[in-house]
Amino acid sequence: MVEQGGVGSFAERMGPDYAARHSADEIALHHGLARELGSSRPARVKVRDAAFGRLEVTVVGLDFFAEFALLCGLLAAASLDIESGHIDTSAPAAAGPRPQLGRGKRPPRPSPSSDAPPAGRLIVDEFRVRPREPPPPAAELEERLETELVELLRLVAEGRAGEARDRLDRRLAERFSRAEPGATALEPVEIAFDNEADPRFTRMEVRGRDTPGFLYALATALAMREVYVQQVEIASRGDEAEDRFLIATRDGRKLEDPGQLATLRAAVALLKQFTHLLPLAPDPAAALRAFSQLVDRVLASVRPSDALSLVASPEGLRELARLFGASPFLWEDVLRLQADDLMPVLDTWRTRPLRGRAELASELASRLAAAEPFEEKRRVLNAFKDEEMLLADMRHLLDPEVDLALFSAAITDLAEAVVESALAACLEEVARQHGAPRDEQGKVVPVAILGLGKFGGREMGYASDIELLAVYGGPGRTERSGVDAGHFFEAVVREIGGFIAAREEGIFHVDLRLRPHGAKGPLATPLGKLAEYYRPWGGAAPFERQAVIKLRAVAGDPALGAEVERLRDGFVWSGVAWDREDALHLRDRQIRELVPPGRFNVKYSSGALVEVEYSAQYLQLQHGRPDTTLRTPSTLTALDRLCEAGHLEARERDELRAAYVFWRRVADALRMVRGNARDLLLPESGSEEVRFLARRLGYAGPDWTAAAEAFLADVARHREAVSRFFKERFRS
Repeated sequence: MVEQGGVGSFAERMGPDYAARHSADEIALHHGLARELGSSRPARVKVRDAAFGRLEVTVVGLDFFAEFALLCGLLAAASLDIESGHIDTSAPAAAGPRPQLGRGKRPPRPSPSSDAPPAGRLIVDEFRVRPREPPPPAAELEERLETELVELLRLVAEGRAGEARDRLDRRLAERFSRAEPGATALEPVEIAFDNEADPRFTRMEVRGRDTPGFLYALATALAMREVYVQQVEIASRGDEAEDRFLIATRDGRKLEDPGQLATLRAAVALLKQFTHLLPLAPDPAAALRAFSQLVDRVLASVRPSDALSLVASPEGLRELARLFGASPFLWEDVLRLQADDLMPVLDTWRTRPLRGRAELASELASRLAAAEPFEEKRRVLNAFKDEEMLLADMRHLLDPEVDLALFSAAITDLAEAVVESALAACLEEVARQHGAPRDEQGKVVPVAILGLGKFGGREMGYASDIELLAVYGGPGRTERSGVDAGHFFEAVVREIGGFIAAREEGIFHVDLRLRPHGAKGPLATPLGKLAEYYRPWGGAAPFERQAVIKLRAVAGDPALGAEVERLRDGFVWSGVAWDREDALHLRDRQIRELVPPGRFNVKYSSGALVEVEYSAQYLQLQHGRPDTTLRTPSTLTALDRLCEAGHLEARERDELRAAYVFWRRVADALRMVRGNARDLLLPESGSEEVRFLARRLGYAGPDWTAAAEAFLADVARHREAVSRFFKERFRS
């Protein structure tokens, strides 16, 4: 029997199932731990050795929404597989609503009574776990688990649940990756709901093969769907698991809607299958989170049964694990697609070719012609862009034949088609308001769009900007409102910037900073002013001579675009000597101002990407006036032609090419992880992030640390080769 007084009141508060399940000694232990709870210590953990190499883990804490998910994740991250367990939640000791601690409210302080735990809801969790790796001593493990759990719960109490989840996901990723991928065939899983067995809660039973991390996946999925977990009973028999849950909506109601239950049943079944394949994902935790959101969107789509047949196929699940584990920001891009637009891409990517610009532009123009008004055209263009971008991403991530060169060409073709259609739509919209601008002879003033940077060089990568220069023919006024041609084309370029949707610093973000006079200059430049700016000793800075090597016409009036390229050639390949001192001064400023001391920037540091690109451009400037074959905006093509012309040894060309491809792959991987085109600092050696990066780049080894070491060895090798070449060729 349970003693009376404080311990007896505690047992009564935890409920009859709890009292029947635990001995008097266990209840006394739980009561003693509960009395120590408060705002500074929202949880207590005890770890004890058990038979057959197992451990008993006891957790007593204040009740937080989604706490069960945090507990399951914490144990999984510590390589502790839950074989059995019971999770009980108490009623509050005092009347009043259950505190919503996940919304930023502080946990209650302990009661003044020396024999009473805090007044709010409490949890008591008992787990029997099987270590997958030799664990530290029980006391050390106990301290570690409690410290980590308290830190996570404090974040939740402060309204930073997302940060708590991200921190835990980092821990879980390496744990998931060490497991073996599941079988290619789908395995049976049974999910049943019962609203009669308990007066207050819905009972959910899940049966199927035990999977490391599934309880965390399931608990996270329930929390994402605002489902509250009241009680859990976990049982494993060999490789089979049978788990029972008492659940409710967050505001305490049973789940009784048939549609809601059907959706939850399908989601749990798919998650059960998906967790078998998490070792395939570069970032397993990110893949799990994205997949759970995808399932919700699929089940809410117009044809959920058709979509489920794709998502639930073994091949489809394996591809999704690799795709969604590659980048959380890639998944954010996918979310912009409607589920009924997304599914065809996932279903047909293997047979859909990466089309060239002409075919893409033709289809996009056809779609836009059928769209009205202007805002609908904008929606249609961006839906097309997102769909084709997803296809290119999938082919690049999942098809080994689509290497960096093919991927760059594919998204550059797409960018060109998008810019071409955006220019046409925005010209039409501004002309609808003002009429077309005409010169003194009554001819329509032409406009051309030229690409620069990676776009101009047809070298776009993940999260690359679209760097544009807009040029119009000359003076004129609109036929209806008399607006000056400069103001007209200024409005057109401004519309283009808003017409092509992009996340800040994300893929296809329109960048106009390389126009004459930079941010101080007009968005569109008349041809005459451009000619003055780019003439020898004109307004252009010496570094712009190097930058416009990559300038090329991409949209608008072809004759005007060709004239701008001719002006460029006269500026870049003029008889004026290349200013080596100014170029190296700029290079030194980049290193000094753009790279924090002690860090390595994949783009700007010594030996990094820019030094490969500048090496090619410096040699083009030195030798391109007499040899027109060297006049190419492509870095790799330039390296090959410089070698053919005898300006590079074959060994030098090969080292620079290999380094260029390597740095581009690293930059793309960093951008996919961070979703930012400009954050290209290499993670510090020994950090979690560098291990994640190595895994995303395909480095293997007995563990993530070995993979990171292999990756960093390649970093050092390429950095040394490029830095040595640059110094010997241009600084000596």
